[in-house]
Parts: sequence; C-alpha cells; structure tokens
Amino acid sequence: MHELSVCQGLLDQVASIARQNQAIGVKRIRLQIGPLSGIEPQLLEQAFPLASAGTLAEHAELAIESLAVRVHCETCGAETEAAANRLLCGACGDWHTKLISGDELLLVSVELTTVARQEVSNAH
Repeated sequence: MHELSVCQGLLDQVASIARQNQAIGVKRIRLQIGPLSGIEPQLLEQAFPLASAGTLAEHAELAIESLAVRVHCETCGAETEAAANRLLCGACGDWHTKLISGDELLLVSVELTTVARQEVSNAH
C-alpha cells in the first residue's frame, strides 16, 4: 500500500509547515485528490492514523475533496470535464484532448494550534 508512504511524505510537509509557524499541534489537513493521481482516498484515510501516530498531526482531521478530470480539446478549444477512463471533449466529442486536471494530490490547507507568546517585561 503506497498510500502509507504518501501519507508519511505528506506528514513531513505538514511538520515543516508546523515548525515554520511554531505550532504545537495540527487541527486539520485538507487535501484535494484527482481520480488519475494514483491515490485511493479511502486507503489514504486508513493509513493516516498509523502514519500520524506520535506526530503533531496525531489528532488532526484529514479532509479529502475529490477533483474532477478536466481536459482541453485541441480540436475545438473547449475545456470540459471528462470521465477518468474516457478523456473525450465534452463539447465536440473529439479524442484529441490534453489533461488539465484530475491527476493532482494537493495539500490545500493546514490548520494549526499555536500558543500566543506572552512577553514578560521587568520594570526597574
């Protein structure tokens, strides 16, 4: 299951973001996954608790949104949605298309828990 290694890579990126923002925890991780990405969202969700154990994201919510497959038709110029297994133009039906989206795995946002810094001043 390569979703576990994908999840570990994702958590490395989240940990880097958390460090940059001096976070003490991660509340929510939001992803967008296209059907042609090679990632099974359900398997990623199952791998997440194992991969996140002992990390700042251990109790984080993993929110996954599905992206549509979109193509650009080289014949008529239209940009339309297409089926993952039939990359045909939705406007003219031609097969001379170029994939625009649908193969992504995107980290859209990370919600962090931070501690507000309290400054202590000593008056003399």
